[in-house]
Amino acid sequence: MAAHAAYVTLGDDRCHVDRCAVNVTYMRNRCHVDRCAVNVTHTSNEKPELMDIGLRLQGVRKGKGLSQRELAKRVGVTNSTISLIEQNKVSPSISSLKKVLDGIPITLAEFFTADGGDAEDGPFFSADQLPDLGNNGIHYFLVGRHDRRRRQMCILRELMPAGSDTGDEMLSHEGEEGGVIISGEVEVTVGDEVRVLGPGDAYYFESRLPHRFRNVGDGDAVLVSASTPPTF
Repeated sequence: MAAHAAYVTLGDDRCHVDRCAVNVTYMRNRCHVDRCAVNVTHTSNEKPELMDIGLRLQGVRKGKGLSQRELAKRVGVTNSTISLIEQNKVSPSISSLKKVLDGIPITLAEFFTADGGDAEDGPFFSADQLPDLGNNGIHYFLVGRHDRRRRQMCILRELMPAGSDTGDEMLSHEGEEGGVIISGEVEVTVGDEVRVLGPGDAYYFESRLPHRFRNVGDGDAVLVSASTPPTF
């Protein structure tokens, strides 16, 4: 390959080389350069995979000995609503899914990590150790123990694709929460107040106030948030 290469394209992945690259190869998810390489990085277009929400809900509901009718009664929705979610014919927002899970009851963290054990005590966690508690296109990567009863707070790395929204139904729960926008533009609604936040901007409020998050930018938005007591 000639020197001063900009990109070496390999399927959906790319090896990015700033300058002076010779003989660039791609093996085992790494970019290998024989000589004279500067700032070689590997990026992927792949997004985290989301679980089958409907199948998981059905399994958890049956595991608790609840019929669709009983769960619907607890949540205050129709039987068909639970049925449509379990058939994946509708994709509930985070606020709607939390409302359904509260009727079981089970936390979002318990719901999404039912197949695996709790995380190690730390103090460090690699990216692949953070379970994704997200749904409907939004990703919530939980830091620390999965069992809410063993945590005093909840820390999340959030990824919101363009146009994603926590839902028309505002979130509201006990405690306090705050966060910082790492990238992108997020419209945050707290009670009657609305503001679009960008990189470096932050928020902090009492969680009992109805709140909502929307990605109003053209690309992904990344946030780091914390809440206490934990709601996930």
